[in-house]
Formats: sequence, C-alpha cells, structure tokens
Amino acid sequence: MLIKRAPDLKWSEVTDKALYLRRREFLQATAGLALAAAGAATAGCSTLEADDGPHGLPKLSFKMGPYGTTEKQTPYKDVTTYNNFYEFGTSKSDPAENAGSLKPHPWTVTVDGECARKGHFSYEELVKPYPLEERIYRMRCVEAWSMVIPWIGFPLASLVKQCEPTAKAKYVKFTTLFNPAEMPGQRVGVLPWPYVEGLRMDEATNPLTILAVGLYGEALPNQDGAPIRLVTPWKYGFKGIKSIVKIEFVEKQPMNTWQIAEPNAYGFYANVNPNVPHPRWSQATERRIGEFFRRPTLMFNGYGDQVAYMYKGMDLKKYY
Repeated sequence: MLIKRAPDLKWSEVTDKALYLRRREFLQATAGLALAAAGAATAGCSTLEADDGPHGLPKLSFKMGPYGTTEKQTPYKDVTTYNNFYEFGTSKSDPAENAGSLKPHPWTVTVDGECARKGHFSYEELVKPYPLEERIYRMRCVEAWSMVIPWIGFPLASLVKQCEPTAKAKYVKFTTLFNPAEMPGQRVGVLPWPYVEGLRMDEATNPLTILAVGLYGEALPNQDGAPIRLVTPWKYGFKGIKSIVKIEFVEKQPMNTWQIAEPNAYGFYANVNPNVPHPRWSQATERRIGEFFRRPTLMFNGYGDQVAYMYKGMDLKKYY
C-alpha cells in the first residue's frame, strides 16, 4: 500500500481452517458510568469473563446485535493471521508474529475536544457502561480482498452521546498508540506516526458504527487492534483504526494517515465504491479470503440501505 517509501505489497490467499466458536449467552452486570462526572450508575453493562477462551484470551459476555449478515464467516485463524497493522510490520503475517510485544492492559483512552465530558479513562471505565453486541460484518480491504467477521463491541453513538459533544463538534478524530518499544513498525518511517483516522459526526453516530473489543466470543487479539478499535463496515479496512488511545471531537475535518501518505489514492471518506479504481488496481471485484473465485464489489460494501442517505448529493468520485 505504500508509495515511494516501501514496495507495493501483493495479497495472497489463505486457506480456510478453524471453525467459528460457539456463542455464549449475554450476562448482565452493573458498573459505574465512567464518563459521567457525577458517577451515575447503569445496568446491563459489558463484562469480561474470568475464564480464558480456547485461544488464551478472556471470553466476553454479549448478546446478538441488530445488524449482521448470514454469509459464511471467515475462520478465526485467518482473521488473526492475515492482517494490516503497519505498527507491527508491512507483511500480512507480521502483526501475528510481532504483536506479542503490545501490552493492551492496563489501557487508557483520552476523550478531548469539543465536548462537555472529557478526561482520561481506563479501558474498563470506557467499555463497561455499554452492553456488548455481536455483529457479523463484511469487511472490505482496499487491495481487493474481504472477510466476514463476528465483531463484538458497542455502538460508537452510545459513547458520543455520553460525551455530550458541543455544536462545534463536526467530526470525531481517533489516534492509535504511539510506542515504538511495543510497536516495532513505528521505528521506521513507512507512515507518519501515530496513526490517525476520522469520521464525520453522522458517520460516527450511524447505527452500524461500533467500537469493537472482541471477535469470535473473545477479547481482541493484539494483531486485530487490542484492546479497542473502530469498525465501520461500509468503508475500506484502513478506516478501522486499531489500539485507540485518543478520541477527540473536532470542528474541522481531520487529515487521516493515508490521506497524508498517499492523497491521490486515499481520501477522507474511504467508502467502498466499485466505480472508483485505486491508481494501481481495480475495485470492481473482490476475493473473499478462503475462496478461489472473485465476486463483484458491492457499493458501500452492501450496506447502502443503511448509509447511502448520508452521502446524498455528494460526488462520490471526488469525495472518495
């Protein structure tokens, strides 16, 4: 994906292996509403199970979310060994091999900018007020491959509401951890660090948008963005910023990392649009990981009914 500073990378196929883990029933719990300065309590909160899952990660309590797909899911092993996470290297296998150095707990997320409630919050304070949901989303990478992943998380809109953004807040800006000691890819200048992404406020509060903390019934593995990441299923994969440490409400559209690195290829919106080719390849078709044949790319990754209204009247070739 890199221009000038690193050679272009070609995608390879991964063979289907492991099967989807069994679903666990949602368990209710009670926790303090961390973002409320008055400390108001809320019920039905997210919980981390004490016992570990089959892969050594904590199991999550969740319920089935209101959105998803019945398409065949990509096996756990493929989802966790074929990743883009340049903080751990530019090859698809690098994150799984190198992300063990990341320490996702304890974790602090800063909320700042144009909002009434801001501060530094632990992972537990940030996540526990919200019931976790499983949402099975199609995820499309700009290099013409895709996966179907059962994410576990909560609507970003819930957090936005609790932060009470002011009238000046038009966008939500996200920043990834910058720690070269734990993220060896940050020791080289393949991208401007730290990684930054952004959403328009209506995109951030769209019901499809979630902050994910797990997949396949377990907490996020390091290589998939532990402990908390963004998921916007109608956008290309690079929009799903990982290992978030800062959430800001801002008035002006933030420049995301790929806009800075390669502006002729990557815009702010990153909406899946088969009619807009990448400078180096077509976006008209995609290959699902584990499949041989290609399939047509769907506008907005197939989520047009839920998101197309937000872009009515926009030139989607100009605002790519």
